Amino acid sequence: FEKLCSISLSHINVYACLVCGKYFQGRGLKSHAYIHSVQLSHHVFLNLHTLKFYCLPDNYEIIDSSLEDITYVLKPTFTAQHIAHLDKQAKLSRAYDGTTYLPGIVGLNNIKANDYANAVLQALSNVPPLRNYFLEEENYRRIQRPPGDIMFLLVQRFGELMRKLWNPRNFKAHVSPHEMLQAVVLCSKKNFQITKQGDGVEFLSWFLNALHAALGGT
Repeated sequence: FEKLCSISLSHINVYACLVCGKYFQGRGLKSHAYIHSVQLSHHVFLNLHTLKFYCLPDNYEIIDSSLEDITYVLKPTFTAQHIAHLDKQAKLSRAYDGTTYLPGIVGLNNIKANDYANAVLQALSNVPPLRNYFLEEENYRRIQRPPGDIMFLLVQRFGELMRKLWNPRNFKAHVSPHEMLQAVVLCSKKNFQITKQGDGVEFLSWFLNALHAALGGT
């Protein structure tokens, strides 16, 4: 889901409780995460920005290599060598829930009426030049945008979704497009929504043009 505190609805300094999966802001005394840990005895939290783990309410960092699987699912990374071989080997991966899947051939959750957008995103994720560009964040991370420009959010979220769709170490054989679609709603000024059916061709045209412009195209 979108990385918002479930109580304050803030994007800032958000932690995921690894016991129940809810998001809470802060970890200091009287913060939402701290109170949650005391009230429910849930003690392990992940900072969704720094990808560091903490034990609350004692407030110390947990360093344990067994937790690396969680950070990789949250932020998958791809080497140039890995990307170059994606289409040369169709190797099945096993998800942590026991199901097998082909990276790149995984489902996208239908939140309400977003299947028209899911179909377009699935198609684009299998266009090799586009996919390869977005699998490597370094390709666009340093692009400068004017202050206050929200359109680059589309680029960031599309890149994140591509990496999750092609992740060979997913927990399940499906991925949530929730953050990507929230960016679409915001950047299209609600012309394309999650709760109302839209036209796939219109969405494809707008989305590619918006990506092109956000990446510095004329």
